[in-house]
Amino acid sequence: MKIAVHISRLLVGCLFVFSGLVKAIDPLGLGYKMQEFFEVWASDGYLPGLMNYLHTQSLWFSILMIVLEIVLGVALLIGWKKMPVLTLLLLLTLFFTFLTGFVLFTGKIRACGCFGDCIPLTPIQTFVKDVILTVLIVFLLVYNKHILALFKGTSAVVILLAVLFLATFLQGFVLKHLPLKDCLPYKKGNNLLELRKMPAGAIPDQYDYLFIYEKGGIKKEFPTTNLPDSSWAFSERIQKLIAKGKNNVPAISDFTLADSAGVNLTESILGQSGTYYLFFLQNLQGGTNKWWTDFNDFYEKIRQLNRPVYIITSDRDKVNTLFNINHHLNIAIMTCDATAIKTAARANPTLYVMNGPMVQEKYSWADLDKVGK
Repeated sequence: MKIAVHISRLLVGCLFVFSGLVKAIDPLGLGYKMQEFFEVWASDGYLPGLMNYLHTQSLWFSILMIVLEIVLGVALLIGWKKMPVLTLLLLLTLFFTFLTGFVLFTGKIRACGCFGDCIPLTPIQTFVKDVILTVLIVFLLVYNKHILALFKGTSAVVILLAVLFLATFLQGFVLKHLPLKDCLPYKKGNNLLELRKMPAGAIPDQYDYLFIYEKGGIKKEFPTTNLPDSSWAFSERIQKLIAKGKNNVPAISDFTLADSAGVNLTESILGQSGTYYLFFLQNLQGGTNKWWTDFNDFYEKIRQLNRPVYIITSDRDKVNTLFNINHHLNIAIMTCDATAIKTAARANPTLYVMNGPMVQEKYSWADLDKVGK
């Protein structure tokens, strides 16, 4: 029994630490995922006021959850306060099981993001993982007498405080300087035009159609192979999914750059030759003081090199007022979906150095002074 307890303790502790660290390199990703849950619950009528408030606090909620995972995992591994730690781990796992079960059984959210974007799991995989984890924690609670502390007193507290500080510092660092490991389709070295295409071997969804016709006040459904004569009046068409396709969603499916007239210029911008720059600025929330000077220095250097710069935003009017009306910079401003910008730019703003459709480098607002060095 002791061996089983030690193995279970190691598995649970390491899994929590690993899960937390994987998400800690991109806490905004978990924050956006939590926003999805809050949006769905609010739209379904479950405490909409509270859900809308939590939606605004999703990043802080994400940071707290990640820190809690890592600290509790380390606490279990060193055997500190085993009963309170195991109880908190059980509550946390039951919460995760609820989330993954919601994803699996409702289909309203595509994935739970349990291991971030670097290790995508299917809903069934994440749900089974959480069920097994719950069983292991209950097992440890029952046989907790076999869990011995590796560190006690001040030593244990110092270790956990150090872990708390490092987990918090890591998240603060990546929020300012972009994720340490980029696992998204927009990562350095990727060809954005190629990733907008349908994957090789894609199998499209298959649909069947039913047509509803009306005659004498009676409506009746007809298949495409057996339509009625002209005495029936067409009412509506119903589309039914009969076979779900596979691998039929491009890695980048919602990234479109449009000018002030709404013209789609994505292909022409990404297809140009040479070096150019995409400056992702979703909105002006938080002000410009932290990056405006560095951006101006960067823009002066690029203008002398005669290289194009495009500002990508979901808030065209305010951004255009700032750059082109108030400061007369005459920069091309492209409109893009806010969700696409959230995926492409984990800091607001973020600069891409492009060569044709290839992402050469990525810089957060905090590193604009390093561009070209």
